[in-house]
Amino acid sequence: MTEASRPQEGRVAIITGAGRGIGREHALAYAKAGASVVVNDFGGAGDGTGGSHSPAEQVAEEIRAAGGKAVANYDDVSEPESSENLIKTAVDEFGRLDVLVNNAGILRDRTLLNTSVEDWDSVVKVHLRGMFLTSKAAGNHWRERSKAGEEVSGRIINTTSGSGLFGNFGQANYAAAKAGVAAMTIVAALELERYGVTVNAIAPVAKTRLTASAGMEAELADGFDPYDPKHVSPVVLWLGSPEAGGVTGRVFSVIGGYVGVADGWSITSQLFQEDGPLTYERIAAELPGVVGGAKPKSHPSDAHPYGRKRS
Repeated sequence: MTEASRPQEGRVAIITGAGRGIGREHALAYAKAGASVVVNDFGGAGDGTGGSHSPAEQVAEEIRAAGGKAVANYDDVSEPESSENLIKTAVDEFGRLDVLVNNAGILRDRTLLNTSVEDWDSVVKVHLRGMFLTSKAAGNHWRERSKAGEEVSGRIINTTSGSGLFGNFGQANYAAAKAGVAAMTIVAALELERYGVTVNAIAPVAKTRLTASAGMEAELADGFDPYDPKHVSPVVLWLGSPEAGGVTGRVFSVIGGYVGVADGWSITSQLFQEDGPLTYERIAAELPGVVGGAKPKSHPSDAHPYGRKRS
């Protein structure tokens, strides 16, 4: 990326969960590409407990020390007033908003039978409700700008997961939330297109404090570590650029040097069709032989060249 071709020059981006891991890499990438960045992070532990201003402050200071523009924000994206304040921060500090990257998340992994209501609600609240609230606040802002006659080039990039697309043992709460993120991405893309906004999602695989690092030791030629979170950010950077205006409602699997497209549920084959109403007897006679031994869909990581890893 050259100075003359910085794809985010003059644009303003909000990155949630940007104090560590993948979010931090997104914030640094956007700043390097010319964007002014709102570095949002509540600063809690991996399970959502606690809170600290330090992670967001450190990343914002790192950007400013490198000559970029950034401000730290500590709002809890899962609360309505906080999400609205997040958008207000971007507009007040930098005069506009162009990109929202929904990356904030927590984990409370349990098997279904051991998941408490609190574990369920906490994870769904941050991942799914948080994305809903920030997207709604940003969408309202862009709708107002569009109705005022301004040309809008808004971008929302959400973070789903292979767990949400294909399931993962011990992650009922997380998988359900991430599946919701993917579904809402498609709906938001349909609804916000009229205002000049695209909405896409990524399902990343990378080593972070929220993901198990076991089995993520692959290193290719020239010291290339495909599980380094910095390799996810170029896709997010492009999806947030003006050039990506023709791409919306899509989900991308991203890891290292690999990018794939994850398509949603589809009706792959017709099992049978009656001329009249279905009967229990026909279903009992036909269905077991067709799907009884079927396996769940393969995890998207099976397709990438580094082998299957937890995401």
